[in-house]
Amino acid sequence: MGELRPEMLIIPDWPAPATVRAVSTIRLGGVSRSPYADLNLAGHVGDQPDYVVENRRRLAVAARLPTEPAWLEQVHGTVVVAAETVHSPIAADAAWTCQVGQPCVVMTADCLPVLLCDRSGTVVAAVHAGWRGLAGGVVAAAVRPLGKPPAELLAWLGPAIGPDAFEVGEEVRAAFLALDAGNTANFRPSPAGRWRANLYGLARRQLQRLGVNGIYGGDCCTFSEPARFFSYRREHSTGRMASLIWLEV
Repeated sequence: MGELRPEMLIIPDWPAPATVRAVSTIRLGGVSRSPYADLNLAGHVGDQPDYVVENRRRLAVAARLPTEPAWLEQVHGTVVVAAETVHSPIAADAAWTCQVGQPCVVMTADCLPVLLCDRSGTVVAAVHAGWRGLAGGVVAAAVRPLGKPPAELLAWLGPAIGPDAFEVGEEVRAAFLALDAGNTANFRPSPAGRWRANLYGLARRQLQRLGVNGIYGGDCCTFSEPARFFSYRREHSTGRMASLIWLEV
C-alpha cells in the first residue's frame, strides 16, 4: 500500500469542456486492509470507519477536490438529487449540479458509473447504473433535470463488469426486452444456460434512444481485473471505487 497519487486516478478520455473535471478511482492508494484493500471509499461495506475517512482524504488531495463530494446512499433505484442539497448521505442513485465547485459522486464495484456533462460545461451529473437502475430508467431520470437538449450532452461510461463476465438469469433479459426489443443484441447465451449481459451496451442504447450520441468510455472489466478494481460479484465482501465529476471556473 502507498499514498494515492494523481496518476493513479482514471481521467476520462472524452471531449468535455475545460470547466468540467472528472476522475474515477481504482482500488490502489488507500489504507484499508483485506478484503477492502486498498482504497475503499464506502462506509457501508464493513470496513473500519477511520480507514474510509483517510481514503476519502487521500482522494480529495489527489483529485484536488474543491469541497466534500455529495456522497449518496445508493439503493439501485432512480432517485436523482441536486448535489448541493446533500449534507449527509441520502437514498439516491444519481446527483447533478450546475453549481461550480460541488462534486457529484457515485460508488461502484461492478455496477456502471455514468458521468454526464453538457458541451458548454455548465451542468454535470453522476449516475449509479447497475442493471436494476438501467431497467428502472435511472439514466433518463438523470438526464431530465440537466435541462439541456440531449444532443448537447456528453456521457462517459466508467469501470464496470464487462460483457464476458456478467452472467444473469432470464428474468433480467426479459426485463430489458420488455423495455426495448433492440436490447436483444446486448445478451449472449452463456455455457451455464443463462445469459451474458452487456451493461455498457445497454447504457449506450438507452443514451442513444434519449438523443445522447456523444458517448465515451466503456472499455474496462471490474470482474476480470482484480489488481485494479473491486468487484462485488468476484469477492462479495469488497470495497468500492468512486467516479466523480464537478465544475470549475
